[in-house]
Order: sequence, then C-alpha cells, then structure tokens
Amino acid sequence: MYRHTEDFLAEWQNAAKGATKAIEAITNETQDTAIVEGHNTLGWLAWHLVEVGTMFGNVIGCTLPTVKADRDMAHAIASYTTMQSAIADKVKTLTNEDLLQPVTLFGNDMPRGQVLRILVNHQTHHVGQMTVLLRQAGLRVPPVMGPTKEMH
Repeated sequence: MYRHTEDFLAEWQNAAKGATKAIEAITNETQDTAIVEGHNTLGWLAWHLVEVGTMFGNVIGCTLPTVKADRDMAHAIASYTTMQSAIADKVKTLTNEDLLQPVTLFGNDMPRGQVLRILVNHQTHHVGQMTVLLRQAGLRVPPVMGPTKEMH
C-alpha cells in the first residue's frame, strides 16, 4: 500500500514507461497472438491495461471516459498514455492523508493507496504476460523492467 504520493508517482512513472514500451511493440498484425487458442491475446492485454487503469483511476477520483477497444494499436497506445497520465496527474493533487482514505473497489472498502498498489501489481502481471507473447510473435521484446535478451 502506498502511504506517500511521491512513492506511487516514482513507481508509476517506471511501470507506465514499461507498459507503454510493451504496447508499442505490438503490431496490428500480431495483436491476435496468444499462448494457445482461446487465451488472452496481445491486443486484448493491451486494451485490458487501458480498461483496468481507467476503472481504477475512476475509483481513486479521476474522471476518465470509457474507451472502446478496437483493432488499432495506435489507438491503444494513445488511450493508455491518456489514462496513465490522468492517474499521475490526479495523484499529484492528493495528500498523503488522502491515500489513507477509504474508497470502494469491487464492493470492498480499502484505502486509496491500496487501490493504487493493486493497480501497479495487476499491470505488472499482465505486462509480464505480454513480454512472453511478444517473443512468441517474433517481435522485439523491449526492456520493461530491465535488459532483455535482445539487448545483448
């Protein structure tokens, strides 16, 4: 759980940078890549980050519109950038005490700082999945949280 806004903002900046790189690596032609048929695709994962970030952002007090997923990865990148910037901008207006205030997520009350922690963890989980699928699709895997094989 985040108790200091600057801690979230520092981690979010790095997490969003990595997620952006992963989404940017997806092409319109490779967005249907999945580990096996019927599982999450690269395109679905990219849009899921936008949708979940929007929902979590609205829980913490952002006013983000729902964006309809489509097959244009440039739209996904732009939508992700808008969402992650709005969350950072909102947190910059919060005090450390605001992070302790309860909000409701999935029917449960929890501190706003906990919602932000869940958001970062959830995003990291899916970006990790994306890196595997990027390699499977024959795409260059960007350095999300450190160097990749392609950098050596």
